[in-house]
Amino acid sequence: MWLNTTSSPFLLTGFPGMEKAHHWISVPLLVVYISILLGNVTLVFLIRNDHNLHEPMYYFLAMLATTDLGVTLTTMPTVLGVLWLNHREIAHGACFAQAYFIHTLSIVESGVLLAMAYDRFIAIHNPLRYTSILTNARVIKIGIGVLTRAGLSIMPIIIRLHWFPYCRSHVLSHAFCLHQDVIKLACADITFNRLYPVVVVFAMVLLDFFIIFFSYILILKTVMGIASVEERAKALNTCVSHICCILVFYVTVVGLTFIHRFGKHAPQVVHITMSYVHFLFPPFMNPVIYSIKTKQIQIGIIRLFSLSQTRA
Repeated sequence: MWLNTTSSPFLLTGFPGMEKAHHWISVPLLVVYISILLGNVTLVFLIRNDHNLHEPMYYFLAMLATTDLGVTLTTMPTVLGVLWLNHREIAHGACFAQAYFIHTLSIVESGVLLAMAYDRFIAIHNPLRYTSILTNARVIKIGIGVLTRAGLSIMPIIIRLHWFPYCRSHVLSHAFCLHQDVIKLACADITFNRLYPVVVVFAMVLLDFFIIFFSYILILKTVMGIASVEERAKALNTCVSHICCILVFYVTVVGLTFIHRFGKHAPQVVHITMSYVHFLFPPFMNPVIYSIKTKQIQIGIIRLFSLSQTRA
């Protein structure tokens, strides 16, 4: 099989049948994109500059915010390019790179949520040794491990995309490149590229979820052993934001999976809309959740705006 370098570019797709409304559809999407960027950049800036937030819990939150920024910045250019300028063409290399980052960052997000569950477990189960167990060096190692696991796990299927011939229609079904879309256009044996992602999902994303679920069973068991009702509530309250983020992420994953698996006869617009929900809803909601439910973040935001007004 020879490297395919002569094929025409892929064509991205906005909302089929709604091309005349693309400019209007782009307005709420642009608002969401800007909100995501502002919310997550603010979180990272706060955690970086506020010494009161220099704790493992907030370092992991900064990783989550950075991941959400990565997903947004990866998809935003092509989405807005299609909706605003009707710029549908995308070169193979750019398409494969975009698919790599989209899928890698999805697994990174799952891994960061797992790391955050580990952080909450240590904080509640062994509070006296919390800072000695989750040192800055260990937090960095966990972050590197999460990123490496995701990057290496996605690489095999993306590398193979470069070697497939594409002799069918070059029209993709979204305004960004996804592996499952691209392989449908390949004229080659794609058995490995069909099976391997299933293994990755089961071995990582689902395993992460079950470990998170088990960790919260242990957390609940530890909390129920606390004599003071007030202390129980305080301990559980530190987990509320993380639980909300877990629900937001995994509910959208399950929703997208069900649409692809059981909604084959649903209009393509439904599939496309659900993809946008999956990629935009968690990055949009995570900063909102932590801003509402975490007192230290609220204090940091108030301090930041007070400082800005003072300088003004």
